[in-house]
Amino acid sequence: MGLFGKKKEPAAVEAGGSVTLADGSTHEVGRVVDAVGDSCPRPQLKTKKALADAAPGTVVEVRIDNPTSMEAIPPMMPEVGGTHLGTVKAERYWRVIVRKN
Repeated sequence: MGLFGKKKEPAAVEAGGSVTLADGSTHEVGRVVDAVGDSCPRPQLKTKKALADAAPGTVVEVRIDNPTSMEAIPPMMPEVGGTHLGTVKAERYWRVIVRKN
């Protein structure tokens, strides 16, 4: 195994149903980026690419189990044309919910 391990398959892109955030708002998820098991900065790069490919208003759910990446995504939203809507803790990962502006 190399320094960074085996390369994962490309990120899954699928519709993800809906998510209800802590403020009570509900959003339909248009895309899901699976970054579980990825180390920095791969989740940030996947998020940036997903937002670049998405239509304005699309809600993207990024699944992350890396605490550093989970904390890094919300502050990078203004520079990539997105808005952080919220973060929800799931059983094995965080669901970082962002929307393309």
